[in-house]
Amino acid sequence: MPPQRCLRRRASHWLAGPLVLLLLAALPALADSPPLKTPRLATLDWTLAETLTALGTPPAAVGQTDAYRAWVGEPTLPDSVVDLGLRTQPNLELLADLAPDRILVTPMFANLAPRLEAIAPVDDLTLYTPGRDTWAEMRELTRRVADIVDRPEAATRLIEDTESRLDDLKARLGADAPPLLIVQFMDARHVRVFGDNGLYQAVIDRLGLQNAWSGRTNAWGFSLVGLEALADLDARLVVVEPYPAGVREALADSGLWQRLVERSRGEPLILPPVWSFGALPSARRFAEQLVTALENDDVR
Repeated sequence: MPPQRCLRRRASHWLAGPLVLLLLAALPALADSPPLKTPRLATLDWTLAETLTALGTPPAAVGQTDAYRAWVGEPTLPDSVVDLGLRTQPNLELLADLAPDRILVTPMFANLAPRLEAIAPVDDLTLYTPGRDTWAEMRELTRRVADIVDRPEAATRLIEDTESRLDDLKARLGADAPPLLIVQFMDARHVRVFGDNGLYQAVIDRLGLQNAWSGRTNAWGFSLVGLEALADLDARLVVVEPYPAGVREALADSGLWQRLVERSRGEPLILPPVWSFGALPSARRFAEQLVTALENDDVR
């Protein structure tokens, strides 16, 4: 072997030895390093609570957990989640004792931000911006929340799973599905009727269904109207529960409601509660319930 090559090989061995020793010495330290800590979060908003839970990182505390379970339902909050009391008047002393790393709110609770900021940094996350595509905003919200908990891959999975599921549900619908009129009762004579800029509209758009309501809606995607405003609409009625106390009984004696039912394309479809101000988890739940109701009705 030429002397130059021999010297090069000896030099490389001499350099490799200390490098290997350094790497071996570092391995225990790397193995013992703690995993990244998920921030301890609190939120007053059920939309953010359902999104955090669907991402696998449920909040430590939420406003009105019992009402969440009644209105939102799924994904289920763990029993460990602390109830902060009323969303509009949270127990600030309890919240301070919990010492969250961050507090997440939506513009609905922005007036509380100055008091909340005395406890922990506050993130204000927006959804249902007038003039914006609702589905695109729900995707963005999902990714923003996932970034806060350092789970970007969970956001991608939630978005892809939700959209894939809605594609499957759309394929189950016939081409002759009637236009829908989606309402929720406020009292025996007034309803929220859902249209543009809302979660229900975003879902039926992706399912390829038609909304019979083309009237104006507010920033949350609904309009509050009297039953008489629906009298001339040719559509299938969809009622989203819950009914306020006494409303079912009053409707049984309401001639106006009975005429609407007679003009409807079949008996009204009654759906369990779905959080109409929610994000992807509520969107999937509404799609599941609506398609199932349409299919079950076709069987009869």
